[in-house]
Amino acid sequence: MTAEEYYQQGNTYRKQGLWHEAINCYIQAAELDPDSPAVEAKRMLDDILAYYNKDSYNP
Repeated sequence: MTAEEYYQQGNTYRKQGLWHEAINCYIQAAELDPDSPAVEAKRMLDDILAYYNKDSYNP
């Protein structure tokens, strides 16, 4: 697969809520093409998954 194909597959997985598979695809795309938009997509997905707001659990 090409970097673009991995990126597109990652987007498909992300839309389905399959976060781990999406990240794996973005990593593969970034390894093939360091300038791929997958680099930014992975960073954004990492940020989303790392988000934690304790106040949202304490109404």
